[in-house]
Amino acid sequence: MLPDKQFLIDTANMKMPFGKYKGTFLIDIPEYYLVWYKNKGFPAGKLGKMMALVYELQLNGLEDILRKIRTF
Repeated sequence: MLPDKQFLIDTANMKMPFGKYKGTFLIDIPEYYLVWYKNKGFPAGKLGKMMALVYELQLNGLEDILRKIRTF
């Protein structure tokens, strides 16, 4: 599988590992919280890249892309 596809799948299935929304799928985190992180700085590493992607998708109204590929 191509790395970009796997990253999308991983992002769709990733849950927030800490904080106020611990255990919530990244795509289900409210936009205001992601905007706060955008201004503060996303965490380093893969989680930060995933959160930045979710931020961009929500900003552009495309969050359903991840919801459709999420496995339960």
